[in-house]
Amino acid sequence: MLDHTPECRAASRAREADGLARMSLGDHLEELRLRLIYALAGLAIAFAVALTAGKGFARLILSPYAAAMRSAGMAAKLQAFQPAEPFGAYLKAAFVLALLLSAPWLFYQIWAFVAAGLHRHERRFVLLAAPASAALFAAGVLFFLLGVAPWVFRFFMQFNPGIDYLTYQPGIDNTVDFILWLALAFGLAFQTPIAIVFAERMGLVSLGALRRARKYIFLASFVVGAVLTPPDVLSQVALALPLYVLYEGGLAASRLRRYWRERPAPGPA
Repeated sequence: MLDHTPECRAASRAREADGLARMSLGDHLEELRLRLIYALAGLAIAFAVALTAGKGFARLILSPYAAAMRSAGMAAKLQAFQPAEPFGAYLKAAFVLALLLSAPWLFYQIWAFVAAGLHRHERRFVLLAAPASAALFAAGVLFFLLGVAPWVFRFFMQFNPGIDYLTYQPGIDNTVDFILWLALAFGLAFQTPIAIVFAERMGLVSLGALRRARKYIFLASFVVGAVLTPPDVLSQVALALPLYVLYEGGLAASRLRRYWRERPAPGPA
């Protein structure tokens, strides 16, 4: 009943003029349902395509392990303890490949849902955030697979615990899980710059507060690295340090955006 007062009608017109549609809780839930359906449909199509290249991608993600084993003078072999383990590893590799293929579509659906509650001038951020999120996710996954994983496996394969009768023969399921979990963790961690720029642009946090929080973020990076990675120091550091560098990258992007927004307009010639 209060919605029919002149003040409420004027506020509603102002929101519509600014491009902020009035959405009830039911409208938000319906928007979320549709975005989930679109995202899952795109992921299913990408998964069907990824199945045709799953074997090749599985060889790619296991190549750091094989190279590290050979460099340590050991045979590059993996054990399958259950009949279905090789097939399960193939499906996991295909699923991660599907996430990479559908990343632009998935992140667009996420940001489109966020944009439904934003003003018109704020929605322009989504046009940049969606492709940037997809690119950063792919960069994080590939950064681990091609850059960090060879180093991690080389360290583990060449580490000598002083036990002469130790035989290293890992299983395929655990090895694939180790690689893919870390790859996904790196992909998600690489979203840090987007999250920082979005929070600063929406007024959720100021640049001054972000700068003052550096020492806490440095500590939090290692906490996140400990949570998202297996219980070994090398993997935790390998994620924590890039995470903090990405935080600094988000700060730099926010400062650059503010500079371009607040720079004085050129005067008349």
